[in-house]
This record gives sequence, structure tokens and C-alpha cells, in this order.
Amino acid sequence: MEIKEKDYSVIYDEATNTVYCSGIMRLNGGQAYEPILQLLNKIAELEPEKIIINLQGLKALNSSGISMLGRFIFTVNNKKNIQLLLQGTKEIPWQEKWAKNFQRLMPTLQFEWV
Repeated sequence: MEIKEKDYSVIYDEATNTVYCSGIMRLNGGQAYEPILQLLNKIAELEPEKIIINLQGLKALNSSGISMLGRFIFTVNNKKNIQLLLQGTKEIPWQEKWAKNFQRLMPTLQFEWV
């Protein structure tokens, strides 16, 4: 499962249950993020023990994208049997800033900073 566009990509590695997000996501409104949210929700429906979302290559994400990611985190939190790990880098300011907000949606959310 993958979405590849000119400015960004979202690629799911089934072997490691890792979603790699890279590029610049400044899509226009919540509807534009629906295909990405649907991809993430399909992964959650498989109910793996752990889902890793690797954001290290995602340089920018606008407020609509933050909202989409928050909705996905909230969905996974409601499943209770899936551990979610966000991998990010402190070199990209928005990632660390939003980590605390995401943790409010899912107290068991784990982070790995590279």
C-alpha cells in the first residue's frame, strides 16, 4: 500500500508494519488527506501488534495533515490492542511540538527520536 505524489509519499512496509511518510504535505483541506487516512485505517484494521509511523523524512505537514494524523491516533487508541510508535527527528520542529499533543489523544503513544 502506498501513495506517491509529486511532493510527498506515504509507503507501508508490511514486513515491519512501518509507514514511511516523506516530503512536504501541504494538501488543501481535510478531504485531500482522506486517501492517506484510509490507507492508515486499512493498516489498523489488520490489527498488527504494533504500527510504526516514520516521520523522519516529512519536512512539513499543515494543520489539515496534523488533524488527519490526530484522527488516526485517536482511532488506534480506541482499538486498545495496537501499540503505536512515532519515529521522528528533533531537527524538524513541528514533529517534537506536536508529539505532546498527540500523546494527549493516546497516552500509550511511544516516540523514538533520531
